[in-house]
Amino acid sequence: MKVDPRKLFAFGPVFAAPSAPELPWTDPLPVRAELFGVDRLEQHAVTLAAAQSVADHPRRVPPLQRRLDENAAELLVAWRASARELAAGRQVVPAADWLLDNYHLVEAQIREIRNDLPIGYYRLLPKLEAGPFAGYPRVFGIAWAFVAHTDSHFDPEVLRRYLAAYQTVQPLTIGELWAVAITLRIVLVENLRRLADQMTRGRARRLEADALADRIFAPGQAYAALFAEVERRSTGPLSEVFAAQLAKRLRDRDPRTNPVLGWLEERLAAQDASIDSVVRHAQERQGASNVTLRNIITSMRAISETDWPALFESVSLVEARLRDHDGYGAMDFPSRNMYRSAVEDLARGSSLDECAVADCAVRAAAAGADPRSGDPGWHLIAGGRRAFEAGIGFRPPARLRLRRWGIATGVRGYVGAILGLSLLLACLAAWALAATGAGPGLLGLWSLAALLPASAVAVALVDRFVASSVGAARLPGLELKDGVPVALRTVVAVPVLMTDAGDMRELIEGLEVHHLSGTGGDLTFALLTDGMDAPSETMPGDDALFDLVTGEIAALNRRYPPGPAGPRFLHLHRGRRFNPSEGVWMGQERKRGKLHELNRLLRGATDTGYNGDDGEVPFVPVDVRYVITLDADT
Repeated sequence: MKVDPRKLFAFGPVFAAPSAPELPWTDPLPVRAELFGVDRLEQHAVTLAAAQSVADHPRRVPPLQRRLDENAAELLVAWRASARELAAGRQVVPAADWLLDNYHLVEAQIREIRNDLPIGYYRLLPKLEAGPFAGYPRVFGIAWAFVAHTDSHFDPEVLRRYLAAYQTVQPLTIGELWAVAITLRIVLVENLRRLADQMTRGRARRLEADALADRIFAPGQAYAALFAEVERRSTGPLSEVFAAQLAKRLRDRDPRTNPVLGWLEERLAAQDASIDSVVRHAQERQGASNVTLRNIITSMRAISETDWPALFESVSLVEARLRDHDGYGAMDFPSRNMYRSAVEDLARGSSLDECAVADCAVRAAAAGADPRSGDPGWHLIAGGRRAFEAGIGFRPPARLRLRRWGIATGVRGYVGAILGLSLLLACLAAWALAATGAGPGLLGLWSLAALLPASAVAVALVDRFVASSVGAARLPGLELKDGVPVALRTVVAVPVLMTDAGDMRELIEGLEVHHLSGTGGDLTFALLTDGMDAPSETMPGDDALFDLVTGEIAALNRRYPPGPAGPRFLHLHRGRRFNPSEGVWMGQERKRGKLHELNRLLRGATDTGYNGDDGEVPFVPVDVRYVITLDADT
C-alpha cells in the first residue's frame, strides 16, 4: 500500500495540492495528534521512514531560525499579557500560570537553540523532498511527529526506541542524530507558541463576553445591548469560548427578563451545539492545553538533563559499525567522536553513505598487517587516510587540499607565503603611489621602504591563517572507565627535591589527591626525591626529613589498600654524588637523572642510585608498561 506522506504528520488538514505545499506554520492548532503508546509509536516511525524521501535539490523555504525568532517574540508578548492580567487582579487559565512561572526556562531553551544550530550546521542536514515539511530538515519532521504523538511528553527511552525503529528503514546521519535534541526543542517552542496564541485568543473572547454581560446587566440596557450584539454578530459562528464565558455570566439569570440567554441558545442550536456542549468543550480544551503546556515545560527540563552523548551512541548506526572492532569501544568519548567525525567528512566527499564508510574502515582494519593498520583510526585519521580516501573515491574539498599542501611544504611554504604576501603588499603600495604621478626613482625607494611594514603585516596574516587552518592534533585516548588494567600497568612519578618538612607534607598530600582523582586500577604513585645541592654528601636534618617522608608514605599505604602491583605509594630516594663541574654534592642530573634511573630500575637494573633502607634494591612493580611524570606543581 502506498502511503501518502502528507497524512503522517500531526499537522492539521491534509494538503490538497502537492505542487503548492503550504508552510507548516499556517495551521494555528497545537502540535497534538492521536496519543501513541511505545509500540504504536515504533510502528509509526517505520511508516514515516518509508514515506519520507530526501531531496537532492531542496526547496527554498524560510529557515527554522526565522520561525524561532517569531515564536520568541510572540511568547514574550503572551507572557507580558498574562502578567498584566494577573497584576490587574483578573484570573488567568492554569496554562498561563505555567507560562508565567517557567518563562525563564523557555528563554534558556531558545538561547540554547540559537547557540547549537549555526547556519553552516543547519545547511548540511538532509532536507525533505515532499510533504508539509518539504525543504526543511528531515530530522525536524521526525521530531514533529514524536512531539505530536506523545502530547509533548519527552522520555529518553521512548525516543531511543522511536529513532531505532525509524532507522530500520532509513539510516539517519551523524549530524541528524546530534540535531535531535535541538529540533525537539524547536518543536516544543513552536507548540508552546501555538498554545500561547490560543490563550491570547481565548482571553480576548472572554473579555468580549464579559463586556457584553456588563452592558446587559446595566439597568434597562438588556434589550439595547442585545440588539447591538445581534447586529454585530449577524454572520459567522459564535466562538465557543465567547459562548461559554457568556453562559457562565448569565448563569442563574431569569430568561424572561434577560433575553440574551434565549438568543445564545438559538445561535448555538444553529451551529448544532448547545450551552452545555460549548461549556464542556471549553473546559476540555482548557484542560488539554494545561496538560500539553505542563508536558512542554517538564520535557524542556528533561531534555536539558538527558545524557545526549550516551543516547546518540545507543542509536547511531555508524557507532554500531565501528564497535565491531574490539579496540574502538575501549576509547574515550572524544576519541570515538573523532573517528565518527572522520566518517562524516569522508561520506560527504564520496558517493558512499556514512554506514558504508564505517564498514570500509572496519574491513580495512581487519585486513591490517600490523597493530597500527589493524585499527580503524589508522585509515580514518592517521597515516592510512590517503590510501583509504583513494579506495572509497573521496574527493578532498579545496580547503583540505590547501591545508595539506601547506603542511607538506613546511617551512619553505611558510617563508614563501610571507615573502609573496610582502611583495604583493609592497607592489600595491607602489601602485597607489604611481597613481599620483610619481617617477620610477621615487617608486623604487618607496617599494624598498614599504617592504619592512609589509612583511610585518604578512607575518601576522600568515600566522593567523596557519593557526586557524592547522591547529593542534588530538591524540586518541582510552576511556579506562574500570581503571587502568594490568596489561597497562602504570607508575605515576613525581620528581622533587627534599627542602623542608612543610613542603614535603604538602607534596605528599598532593600525591594522595592524585590517587583519589585518578581512574584507579593498576596505578602506583612514586615520589622520587633527591637532597638539595650541598657542600657535603650528608647534611644535618637529612635523616629527619627522610624519615618524615618515609613515614608519611607508609601512612598512605596503611590508609589505602594495595593495588594489583603492590603498595599504592612508593618513596624512592637517591643519595648525593659529587659533581666536579659544579663543585657541589647533588642528585645526579637532578630531575632528568631521577627519571632515567627510575626507568632503569623498572627494567631490572640493580646499580641505580635508588637504595632501600637496608641498602638493597628498593621494591618497584614489575611489568610496568607506562610511566607518567608529574611536576611537583602540576
